[in-house]
Amino acid sequence: MTPEVHSHGAEELCGAGLELYARALREGHVSSESAVMAPCLIDNGMLHPAVENLDRLEPVPPTVALQRLLRSSEDRIANERRRGQHLADVFEPLMRLGTRSVATEDTPALRILSSKRRTGQAIEEAMAEGRRELLAIQPHDTHVSRRPDILEGAIKRDQDFLGRGARIRALYQHTMRHAPYARARYEHLTGDVEARTLDEVTERLIIIDRTVAFIPASADRSLALEVRHPALIAYFVNTFDRLWHLATPMHPQAVHQPTLNGITPRQRAIAALLVEGHTDSDIADRLGMNVRTARVHIAKLAATLGSESRAQLGYLIGQSGILDREE
Repeated sequence: MTPEVHSHGAEELCGAGLELYARALREGHVSSESAVMAPCLIDNGMLHPAVENLDRLEPVPPTVALQRLLRSSEDRIANERRRGQHLADVFEPLMRLGTRSVATEDTPALRILSSKRRTGQAIEEAMAEGRRELLAIQPHDTHVSRRPDILEGAIKRDQDFLGRGARIRALYQHTMRHAPYARARYEHLTGDVEARTLDEVTERLIIIDRTVAFIPASADRSLALEVRHPALIAYFVNTFDRLWHLATPMHPQAVHQPTLNGITPRQRAIAALLVEGHTDSDIADRLGMNVRTARVHIAKLAATLGSESRAQLGYLIGQSGILDREE
């Protein structure tokens, strides 16, 4: 086999590698000569020499091999995020210079907001001038303060906006349907306000009067980008509209998703991410819950399907057909 066959990433396995690893698991070992056809198994530590016979290679358990590969992927993702943050820091002063050529006389088409406090002020200023519509995508954020005074301030700001005859449309993850502070927020608002939910939503997005939008400009959301470019605003509005039509109503008239054969909608969403190979922390982040809650749902899903291991759970999910049913 030529070296080109193994020009794949460290987290990937070629067909020859998978076949040899499966044989090693069945037989308990393979010869070192066999591994010449799949050197990736030795490179990523899935096969190792036996202590009593160096010409014989023994497999590590699949659970150990999987965790190693997942850890490698997570490290790579973390490095890419650090690289992205570095690029954002480098380009921030350049973007201020570059937007001068496309700015209007008074307001730039793109502007970096350098702190969460400044972002909050900019959103409040835009809402104070707004008269028509607020579109918002609000993913769950465990770091957002739930202090009563801050929530009261947000409710007052939204009510002032609604009081001018404007409307509010907001998208959340399904987990927010059970958040007390979210229910309290909408119980206090009067006017043309609606909220819907999805299993997953995009990053935070706020659009006011279809003239200005706010999106995160860094992974920790400490930086934000104020956007006033018409083409970008139109793109954001189109994205919101498509998600809105796919979402399930939460307010003012809640629609509850059905439980099918003991599998809840949230468990179906988790099952879909499990078969894609996501870790518990990835699942929790994408569905807007903490890791402990995600693991409780995974355990309930496993119990419902009769699974005794993580690997068996993925197989049973595929066999059950729960991901093929339409709600």
